[in-house]
Amino acid sequence: MSAKNTRSFVASFLKSSNDSVILAAIAAGLYPILFYYSNNFQLVNTWQHFLFFVASFIGLPATLFLIVKKLFSKVKFLQKWQQYVVPFLGVFTFLFLMKICLYAGIQKKMILGIVLIAAILAFFLWKQYKKIIVLQLLLAIMGLITLIPVLSKQLLYDNSWTLQPDAIQEASFVTKPNVYFIQPDGYVNFSEINKGYYNIDNNSFKNYLDTNNFKTYPNFRSNYASTLTSNSATFMMKHHYYGKGSDITENTNARDMIISDNTVLNIFKNNGYKSYFLAEMPYLLLNKPVLGYDVSNFTSSDVGYIGTGLGTYYDILTPLNTYTKEVITQPKFFFIEIFNPGHVHGREAQSLGVDGERALWQQTLFNANKTLVQTIDIIKQNDPNALIVIMADHGGFVGMEYTLQTYTKTQDRDLIYSIFSSNLSIHWPQGDIPSYDINFKSAVNVFRILVSYLTQDTSYLEHLQDDSSYVILNKDAPSGVYKYIDTDGTIVFEPVAQ
Repeated sequence: MSAKNTRSFVASFLKSSNDSVILAAIAAGLYPILFYYSNNFQLVNTWQHFLFFVASFIGLPATLFLIVKKLFSKVKFLQKWQQYVVPFLGVFTFLFLMKICLYAGIQKKMILGIVLIAAILAFFLWKQYKKIIVLQLLLAIMGLITLIPVLSKQLLYDNSWTLQPDAIQEASFVTKPNVYFIQPDGYVNFSEINKGYYNIDNNSFKNYLDTNNFKTYPNFRSNYASTLTSNSATFMMKHHYYGKGSDITENTNARDMIISDNTVLNIFKNNGYKSYFLAEMPYLLLNKPVLGYDVSNFTSSDVGYIGTGLGTYYDILTPLNTYTKEVITQPKFFFIEIFNPGHVHGREAQSLGVDGERALWQQTLFNANKTLVQTIDIIKQNDPNALIVIMADHGGFVGMEYTLQTYTKTQDRDLIYSIFSSNLSIHWPQGDIPSYDINFKSAVNVFRILVSYLTQDTSYLEHLQDDSSYVILNKDAPSGVYKYIDTDGTIVFEPVAQ
């Protein structure tokens, strides 16, 4: 439609006597949908989500608008207020849906404020309410323009980085112990925790692991700075270098790769393993990915369509105890996600300051140790010959006021290691430790080394990935992806060509 035709259409619409109830409902819900999609696309990238948003943000309001409008036009004592109905509903619905997009949940005071604003605007501007509709539609056009690059990135996404350089996905295991991959969020390595910005005595848990025949791997680290970016590389056993992204916390299709379909899960399935995903919170399930695991302590209905944060806490110990006792002919592979100790708060407004965040992290560390001890005790009691891998997804960011400071360039060695240093501790069945475990340096190669152990085929070690660690920077350096730690553990500052 040309600019001239658009102006003509708007002028005709403003002059018409049509109440435009349906258009008012569409205008009220359209921009909030586009806004949410533009800012949270990786959480809503399914047709299931699309239908939910259309039904909830447009279909339901349109139905209510028609019902309420008809009620006010038919009921005699309400008729004197009917001119305010559509303007009120249009403003209220728009503001309420924006509140939902920004703050999931029920905030009574905020809703009351929205009601008052909508009532005031409806009372004074009811004759001009069509201009409000036009304004909302203009916002929707702006929202669509913002969304187009997001959709383009999804449609043009190149997943060739996930392809393996060899036939490891067809690997055949010689030995098939039950395998437990336990991931405590943000658990820094023992080699870092007693120095630098941490300076925390964690010897009691280290001694517990030693007593239970775990081998700990000092100086081990993650390759990326968040749960999603680290795990997608770990389970694909390949580097993605953030995939031309600008967000350290999200990368394209990460949840689907981790939960639905990845190289590691496929290898275990091809070897006859029954797979289990147990998590304290449904963070990896927030976009309702297809569950590639055979068993989980969550179902799709446990995860809402709109949410903030990590989700609701669920017990993992009870199902773990049940499934470890389960007598089946198949070997078992578990991915167990624990959300302590975590990392410092994300944003400046939440920060307790460097010292306050360190103290909080220390407390959550003790919570993590308690859960890990309970988890390991259950496994060791029910499955004493298991292969148990404890590997954190990244460090705790202690030393920073908030994690978004990660985007600011630094060459402070301890701060950088605070981001990437992560715990790796392994219980090898019968203490059978392979000599090539010296290759455990970073997360991206962990499963390739484990597959070599399970297949007794060291040829897979010929294609180990670079052990460097990478970050996205946009402050005090040109925006882009940078290598922060090289394969030898040295602090560097090298832009990554993409």
